[in-house]
Amino acid sequence: MHYYKNILETIGKTPLVKINSLAKDIPALVLAKIETVNPGNSIKDRMALKMVEDAEKQGKLKPGYTIIEGTSGNTGMGLAIVAVIKGYKCIFTTTDKQSKEKFDALRAFGAEVIVCPTNVEPEDPRSYYSVSSRLERETPRSWKANQYDNLSNSQAHYEQTGPEIWEQTEGKITHFICGVGTGGTICGVGKFLKGKNPKVKIWGIDTYGSVFKKYKETGIFDKNEIYPYITEGIGEDFLPKNVDFSVIDHFEKVTDKEAAIMTRRIPREEAIFVGNSSGAVMAGLLQMKDKFKKDDVVVVLFHDHGTRYLGKMFNDEWMSDRGFLTQEKITAIQLIERHKDKRLVTIKENDTIHEAVKKMKKYNISQVPVVSDNGEKVTGSLNDTEVFMKLIENPKLGEEKVSRVIQAPFPFVGPEASLEEVSQLITQENHAVLVKDALGESHIITRQDIVEALC
Repeated sequence: MHYYKNILETIGKTPLVKINSLAKDIPALVLAKIETVNPGNSIKDRMALKMVEDAEKQGKLKPGYTIIEGTSGNTGMGLAIVAVIKGYKCIFTTTDKQSKEKFDALRAFGAEVIVCPTNVEPEDPRSYYSVSSRLERETPRSWKANQYDNLSNSQAHYEQTGPEIWEQTEGKITHFICGVGTGGTICGVGKFLKGKNPKVKIWGIDTYGSVFKKYKETGIFDKNEIYPYITEGIGEDFLPKNVDFSVIDHFEKVTDKEAAIMTRRIPREEAIFVGNSSGAVMAGLLQMKDKFKKDDVVVVLFHDHGTRYLGKMFNDEWMSDRGFLTQEKITAIQLIERHKDKRLVTIKENDTIHEAVKKMKKYNISQVPVVSDNGEKVTGSLNDTEVFMKLIENPKLGEEKVSRVIQAPFPFVGPEASLEEVSQLITQENHAVLVKDALGESHIITRQDIVEALC
């Protein structure tokens, strides 16, 4: 039999997967290192285990201790998994910009989670850095992992992630692209790869509101660069010790919007369900597409799983509220969304005008298709304004057949007809159009449907 003694033994050995659709305009081979298959669904499992094991060896972490850490969620998850197996308690501080799913996941492993404000300086006593440090001082028998300055972080990737990538690419890798937060992943992997081949390019993805790019390019720590941002897991407002700027050749900044939109595109176009920092990496890759050649082998890092962002980047309302949801082409079949489950109301040619008016009142509709008596063919239409005017002129008309006041039939459009095409067909003379769904059922589109789609 082959099995693992515990879940910690499953950390690492993650696959490389070719990126196809999103990289179609890039001449190089683009491969993604899929860290979501780690037990905590992120790359942070690797360094969490390393930090704990090193602390145990150094006598800093002993049985019965409490692990304390400031985390955006993924490091906390890695530490929580290790803590369950090794018998430690956990207290994590995090920021209110992180997704609720991350907090809930940490609590599922028995961790205590304290949510702190995002928009404060690291030195502010309310920041998640400061609160975690205070908790370490106040909690007997505790150890703070300190992922930002604990060099076991980058060492984990030097010993494990870097060698995996080198072996998986048979040493052919030319570029490694990774989001930079604590700096442990990019600097550990980068140091190993450059040790094997100094020509390998190490490119970091940064976000607007972070200090990394300007510091790398000028050596200036500019506080004016710092402001709140939405992208999770990358960028910082201070310089962690794990960020070795000599290892990173270039920083590429990506906006919150581009990162969020790309986060949604990855599962739709590559069927890989990953989170916000992975979206930032892919957006950065595409911004730099002109820098690659045909024989290049580019490895991008997919940091964590998309399930942690269901209430944010994968939520239409959240995206719309922030102006991130790109306007997609609205089609005729989408215009019937609010009434697609209702059968189309029709009037038969031989119904009386009185019966037709009664039915229109019952269903609160102002225009209706007229069909042949067997209901198989649309032969015309009725509009309440036109019928009303004719009844004013001749009150006895109500007992006549609908055929006496019938108007031209509403035109049919295809399901993929654009909103613009549909709008052009709805005029002063023609008050609606018809469309058939995948089952062959007819539906009506009116001005009201168009107005609701636009608002």
